[in-house]
Amino acid sequence: MQRLGKNVGRYYGESIDIDAVLQEIEQAIVDKGWETDRISLQTLSGARKAEFIAYRRGIPDAKNRVYISTGIHGDEPAGPLAVLQLLRENNWPHDAAIWLCPCLNLTGFPLNRRENYAGVDLNRDYRHLQTEEIRTHVGWLGQQPQFDLTICLHEDWESLGFYLFEQNPDKKVSFAEEIIAAVEKVCPVDRSENIEGWPAKGGIISPAVNPDERPQWPESVYLIKNKTRLAYTLEAPSDFPLGVRVAALVTAVRTVLKAF
Repeated sequence: MQRLGKNVGRYYGESIDIDAVLQEIEQAIVDKGWETDRISLQTLSGARKAEFIAYRRGIPDAKNRVYISTGIHGDEPAGPLAVLQLLRENNWPHDAAIWLCPCLNLTGFPLNRRENYAGVDLNRDYRHLQTEEIRTHVGWLGQQPQFDLTICLHEDWESLGFYLFEQNPDKKVSFAEEIIAAVEKVCPVDRSENIEGWPAKGGIISPAVNPDERPQWPESVYLIKNKTRLAYTLEAPSDFPLGVRVAALVTAVRTVLKAF
C-alpha cells in the first residue's frame, strides 16, 4: 500500500461534515444506555454554534473505566468516523464503563485545519487552559472518576504509517505490541527509529514524560498527570486513504479493549 502523496506541508486529504457525523453518532447511541453531557461554549458563538459533547456508558460494578477521545484537530477526520463505527457496532466489553468525547474541536473541522477557529492548537492548552474548549473539557473531566485506561485517537499527516504513544509510568501490562500487530493487518506501520523527534521501536513510542517539566501539555499528558496511569495515543497516517485510517483506529481500539 502506497502513500497518496497529497500532504505537502500540511494535510490536503479528505474532510468531513462534522455536524453530520455528530448527528449520526447521536443516532447510533439511541436506546443503547448512553447518557449525554452538553455544555454550551459561549465565546465561540461568533464563530458557529458550538458545544462540548460527551457520552457516558455506565455499568453497575464496572470492572474497568475507559476514556476515549478524538477530534481535537480539525484536519484529522478518521477519529470521529472511527468513533461512529465503534458506536454502530456496539460491541463494548460487558464489564467496562465508557466515557467518550467524539469531537473536541468543533470549529476546526469546517476549516479542515489542525487549530480551532482562532488559530489555537487545542492539544497544547491542557496546562494553561487559555481556550474555552479546553477549560470546559478539563472541568468536565474533573467531575468524572479516575480512569483505568485512556485512548486518544489522532492522525499524523507526515507519518509513513500507523504508530502509537504509550504512557505507562507504573509499568503495567503493555498492550502496545498487540495493537501494532493487529493494525498492521489493515494499515502500514511506521517502523522508523525516530518519529516526531521521539525514539521509536516497531511503531511504538514510550516517552519518559515529566509533566511538570513541559511548558505545554497535550491532552494525553494532562490525563497521565491527573486521570489515569495507562494512556495510549493512536496515530493513523493521514497520507493514506481515509478508509484505511479509520480501519486502523477502529482495529487499535478494538484490540486494546479486548486485551485490557
